[in-house]
Amino acid sequence: MIGLLLLAALVIVAFSVRQINEYERGILFSFGKFAKVLAPGWHIILPVIHSYSKIDVRTKAVDVPEQEAITKDNISIRINAVLYYNVFDASKAVLAVQNYNYAVAQLAQTTMRNIVGSVSLDELLTEREKLSQEICNIVDAATDPWGIKVENVELKDVALPEEMKRDMAKVAEAEREKQSVITKAAGEVEAATNLAMAANIMGTTPGALHLRTLSTLNDLSSDQSNTVIFALPVECLEAMRGLNQGKK
Repeated sequence: MIGLLLLAALVIVAFSVRQINEYERGILFSFGKFAKVLAPGWHIILPVIHSYSKIDVRTKAVDVPEQEAITKDNISIRINAVLYYNVFDASKAVLAVQNYNYAVAQLAQTTMRNIVGSVSLDELLTEREKLSQEICNIVDAATDPWGIKVENVELKDVALPEEMKRDMAKVAEAEREKQSVITKAAGEVEAATNLAMAANIMGTTPGALHLRTLSTLNDLSSDQSNTVIFALPVECLEAMRGLNQGKK
C-alpha cells in the first residue's frame, strides 16, 4: 500500500514539473489568486491547487496594418508602421490587460492615425523620424501600466493617391524650370558685367581695341568664306575717310 502511494506521489510530481525558459517568466496562481512570478528553471505546479501562464519577455516586432488617414491639409493617405516592444513586468502584462499583444497593436493604430491627422502632408514626408518618435512616446506612456516598454516605432511607407503623385510631379517640374530660369538670368548678368568690364578696359587702354581687331582677323583667316565682315571703331572709320580725302 505504501509503495502504491509513493508511486502515485512520484507520478503526480513528475507531471507537475514545469520548465520556464530563460526568455520567459511564469505567472503562478494559487487557488485562483496571484502568487508570484516564476523565474527561469524547473518549478512544481500542483494540479488543482496551482495554475500558471508563460510570458515571453523578448523584444517583439508588431506590424501595424496599413491605415487610411487624412492629414491636416485634408489629403487622404495610407500609412503603415512597425512597432518594437518588450514586457518588463510579466505580472502586469497578465493582470492589467486581457491580451497585451492585441491591445498594443490597437493602441499603435489609433495613435498613428491621430498623429497623421495633426500634421500636413509636407510635415509627414519630411519629418518622419520626429513623428515616429512622437508615436513611440505616446504608446510607451499608455502601455507602461501594462508592464510593457515600447522601444521604437518606424513609419514604413506612405502611399499617396495617384492624382496627388501627378500634382507633386508637376510642382517639382515647375520648381526645376524656375531654378533653370534663375540660373540662366544670373549667367546673363555675370556675362554682361564681364563684357562691361572688358569694354571699359579696352576704352581706356590705348591700342587695346586695335589688338583685339587684329586678333579677330587672325581667327577669321582660317575661314574658307569669300566674304568677311567685321566692325571697326568710329575713330578708325573717320581716320580712313580723312586719309582717302587727303589722297584725292
